[in-house]
Amino acid sequence: MRILIIEDDLHIGNMLEEVLVKKGYAVARAYSGTEALLALPVEKPDLILLDLMLPGLSGEDIMPKLKGIPVIVVSAKTDIDDKVGLLLEGAVDYITKPFHMKELLARVVVGLRKGPEPDKSVLAFADIRLYTALHTVWVAEKEVRLTRTEYAILKLLMQNPAQVITKSLLLDRISEDTPDCTESSLKMHISHLRRKLREASGQDYIEAVWGIGFKLKTD
Repeated sequence: MRILIIEDDLHIGNMLEEVLVKKGYAVARAYSGTEALLALPVEKPDLILLDLMLPGLSGEDIMPKLKGIPVIVVSAKTDIDDKVGLLLEGAVDYITKPFHMKELLARVVVGLRKGPEPDKSVLAFADIRLYTALHTVWVAEKEVRLTRTEYAILKLLMQNPAQVITKSLLLDRISEDTPDCTESSLKMHISHLRRKLREASGQDYIEAVWGIGFKLKTD
């Protein structure tokens, strides 16, 4: 099981990492909120230990983007409103600093038992992962940079992996986010999207259904 420690205090972070590794956990580290968000698609943690007072984006700032992963808040903030607010926001537990390591390890075990809730912010197809909260796409463990239109097209296809999406429906669904996409330019956008995905893994994920529209390749 992999645990992501999001903590800017080196002493506390090192102490947590040392104990968790001894207990057999794989550990990843992030020292700021921004770094944590970048680490999520790569590390794919089973549980997160989250400090609140981080440089840049705070723990409270990134909490809404950690959906689907059990989060234990580890903070010096003792106000009951802070605790209640973060538990309602989705944290599975809250432990205040200073803490006893034995207690924290017990809470980690319980947090991992609860497991992740189904994460609607991550779409998956083959080796493609689309993170809707971060607006990022990873293919075969590589980040693929897409335009806004390419991202919207891929998102719609991944939300309906077994269906053929007609050109008219595709244009209608993505029109709010991508007003620059027209019927005449749609083919070009999809061509660019297919090329970028293919360059990342050597596979072609999108196929045209002649006279109808487009779908993800399921065979």
